[in-house]
Amino acid sequence: MNTPQQHTRTWVVVLCAVTLGLWLLGLAAGSRGFEFDLAWTDPIVQDIRLPRTLGAWLAGALLGLAGALAQGLFRNPLADPYLLGSASGAALGVALTLALGAWGGAQLPVDIQWVGPWAWRLGLTGAAFAGAWGAVLLTLLLARGVQHTLRLLLAGVVVGVVLGAFTSLLSATQPQLLPAMQSFLLGNTGMVNGASCVLMACVLLLCWLPSWRLSALLDGLSLGEDTAKSLGLRIAPLRMLLLAVMALCTATAVSQTGLIAFVGLVAPHLVRSRVRARFAMSSLLSALTGGVLLCLADMLARTVMAPQELPVGVLTAVMGGAYLMWRLRSHSSHESEQA
Repeated sequence: MNTPQQHTRTWVVVLCAVTLGLWLLGLAAGSRGFEFDLAWTDPIVQDIRLPRTLGAWLAGALLGLAGALAQGLFRNPLADPYLLGSASGAALGVALTLALGAWGGAQLPVDIQWVGPWAWRLGLTGAAFAGAWGAVLLTLLLARGVQHTLRLLLAGVVVGVVLGAFTSLLSATQPQLLPAMQSFLLGNTGMVNGASCVLMACVLLLCWLPSWRLSALLDGLSLGEDTAKSLGLRIAPLRMLLLAVMALCTATAVSQTGLIAFVGLVAPHLVRSRVRARFAMSSLLSALTGGVLLCLADMLARTVMAPQELPVGVLTAVMGGAYLMWRLRSHSSHESEQA
């Protein structure tokens, strides 16, 4: 009979194997469906499909890790990485940047004609990152720190609604922003390149290390704050650090791929339904699961209606929503049987 540790290691191996298989399929997925006759050295594979496939997996892993942190910190299985307003902040940052010029072929203002496409894209990435971080800091300011979980959650909801309203107002007054904003809001992995993959890989490693080192805090919080304090854990500073890690994961993923729905919420749910492990291992499994989910969604987005490409965020919303509805129905049926 397998022990819980052996069961957890088995799932790590399974997820790694599935990841490798999806990477190989992702290299063959294109606008004409699956093409297995292209060589590894083909520019389409090296310059487009490879960074896009790896980028989708890395963004999903970041969201999966951020979701595990959010649900562990707030002790709420419905918490997701966008809870502190980072998604609305990133969208507002992109909208403000797009208001200065154009995106995707529109004319730039005369005073920034010298800006090249790569510098312009870097500016959009930086704007999304700065907006996400600004929203999180505003949430912490309104909540007066991290001591009160309920106040922090309410502040995040307020910040998200207000910043979302500003984004909608800006889009309404600047109609030329709508196509680019739609691409960002629906999620898009098509613009991920090699530099984006390197950035996300570095951030993923940087964020997982403190999550692993501070996993004892989240294990203690799962038993209640009083129990965690009795174990000698310094809750406030450690929670602040983990919130910063969660915000960094979310801001990096959003700035590279736009708003991807449900991955950060569903990945930890899938892990908990199959594995009972401490946070150190469950966070690793959540990251691997998030990478698999987004990589699969990206591959389907390219091939389901080829040559037309679907927004990857729409597919993740459908997949995640269907899974949560199934879980809700199963839970309701189980309760009815017990009654």
